[in-house]
Amino acid sequence: MGRIGFRLHWGVAQPQLGLTSVRISLLQLILMRWRKVPPSVIVSSMIESTKAGLSLDPNELEAHFLAGGNVPNVVHALVSAQKANIQLDFKMATAIDLAGRDVFEAVQMSVNPKVINTPPVAAVAKDGIQLIAKARVTVRANIKQLVGGAGEETVLARVGEGIVSSIGSAVSHKVVLENPDSISRVVLDKGLDAGTAFEILSIDIADIDVGKNIGAQLQMDQAQADKNIAQAKAEERRAMAVALEQENRAKAQDARAKVILAEAEVPLAMAEAFRNGNLGIMDYYKMKNVMADTAMREAISKPVDKK
Repeated sequence: MGRIGFRLHWGVAQPQLGLTSVRISLLQLILMRWRKVPPSVIVSSMIESTKAGLSLDPNELEAHFLAGGNVPNVVHALVSAQKANIQLDFKMATAIDLAGRDVFEAVQMSVNPKVINTPPVAAVAKDGIQLIAKARVTVRANIKQLVGGAGEETVLARVGEGIVSSIGSAVSHKVVLENPDSISRVVLDKGLDAGTAFEILSIDIADIDVGKNIGAQLQMDQAQADKNIAQAKAEERRAMAVALEQENRAKAQDARAKVILAEAEVPLAMAEAFRNGNLGIMDYYKMKNVMADTAMREAISKPVDKK
């Protein structure tokens, strides 16, 4: 197979294919120019695929280019997949490429797995101690799930959820610190790569740090809340007591007012008794003597203040 060169003939780029077995007619090249498809892209891709032992149709390559696909990248991916013994046909490769994924990078990731570092994941064990874990997730591309499969963000979210669940189910944080690989086993058993474009090969816990004592902090917060509630209830009872005292004072004032009104009626009643002859002068003086004697007895019975 010789090198490819181009020369202009009637304004059309005509390839000099030499001894290559690629067959492209001059009419096809003219139609490519008319459809604004670079002939060099199609011819180069055909030569690469033919040398690799692949049989591709130039019309399909041209159709993929017109659909907005990356023809050289698809051909590179097909050649790499064939060399790595990975099942990948032209239809699947073009579908992956049109879906916006790098099909050549996906094939490379299938051969060489990729390591994804998770952000710090905070979780609390049953004893109330917070643990902050970091993990390294080794994944490789799942060619069959690249179209419609979830990406790295979903894998990281699921791994983080699995780490939180594993740490949260531990009786003590010491158990997790002693056996960090238990987290990896629990997370891997959950099948987190289902429905994603990746296959999880391993999950390795890179680092675990001890965080806050969340349990003690929650107890302190609960105690403070209970204290505030008790203070509020005590203040409510005090306010009710003050209100009741003020109400009793008002009732006492009302009673005194009634007594004063009643006492004011006594002189009027006595005057009426004098006029009607029901009360005599001697009776009035006897009453006065009794009142004076009562006042004297009360004065004698009171203790003397000594200063």
